[in-house]
Amino acid sequence: MLARAAAASIDDIGAAAGRASMKAAGVVVDDTAVTPQYVHGLNAERELPIIRKIALGSLRNKLLIILPAVLLFSEFLPFLLTPILMVGGAYLCYEGAEKIWHRLRPHEETHATVEDALPDEKTIVSGAVRTDFILSAEIMVISLNEVVDQGFWSRAVILAVVALGITVLVYGVVGLIVKMDDVGLHLSQRPSKGVARFGRGLVKGMPKLLSALTVVGTAAMLWVGGHILLVGTDELGLTFLYDVVHHLEEAAAEATGALGSVVGWLVNTLGSAVLGLVVGAVIVAVLTLTLHRRKQPASGAH
Repeated sequence: MLARAAAASIDDIGAAAGRASMKAAGVVVDDTAVTPQYVHGLNAERELPIIRKIALGSLRNKLLIILPAVLLFSEFLPFLLTPILMVGGAYLCYEGAEKIWHRLRPHEETHATVEDALPDEKTIVSGAVRTDFILSAEIMVISLNEVVDQGFWSRAVILAVVALGITVLVYGVVGLIVKMDDVGLHLSQRPSKGVARFGRGLVKGMPKLLSALTVVGTAAMLWVGGHILLVGTDELGLTFLYDVVHHLEEAAAEATGALGSVVGWLVNTLGSAVLGLVVGAVIVAVLTLTLHRRKQPASGAH
């Protein structure tokens, strides 16, 4: 009887974890798109070690910080979850807008050495883990909303399973993506002409794919951050922005027939991304002006 009860409990936990993971699938895709940009352009032998460190940092985020926090907040201070998540969403908007700003503004000429030009591994990992923290927090909160009817300890186990499974999935896929050029190089040396041609295609195509994922990752930051702010303002009673995007989504869905659900989702995504870009641009502008004013007295003192 104990074994049967335990098996039923495990089945329930597995099913609930599966439902929760499916609800967070959109953010999981964004997490997968964001991460490869941190190893883009690095030496091949540094890619997997850095991804491994980011994955471990992500798992620590989920299990040691986010999981206890969301459980305690959901149990005792549920009204704080939305504002805290919105602060994280604003940070994601800032990250995305800052990346766009750095690409658009003219670069100052520097006389950096080759050693200076190489990315610092600790900086790369800390930046990636910091961004992952926000995405992981949304994943865990979305998952929590799907199992809020469960008991406290059931919720804890289900969210731990979700955290472990999603981390393995995301960083396993990221590892495969960044090493596909090595796989292509290996295949290009095979005697079979078809396999060798496919391998050469992988080698040529992967740099373009990684560059594209860098763009997708930046867009994902703006979309996810903007969506967090959009939903958060609605939950806090400021429904204007959410209503506008929701009405546009419904109108687009009704006007496009069979493709309505896809087009509606794209409209919602675009609206979230535009909001994320606006909020991120405001934060970047405020920080840039603040830092510029701080630097002016320092430069005038010399």
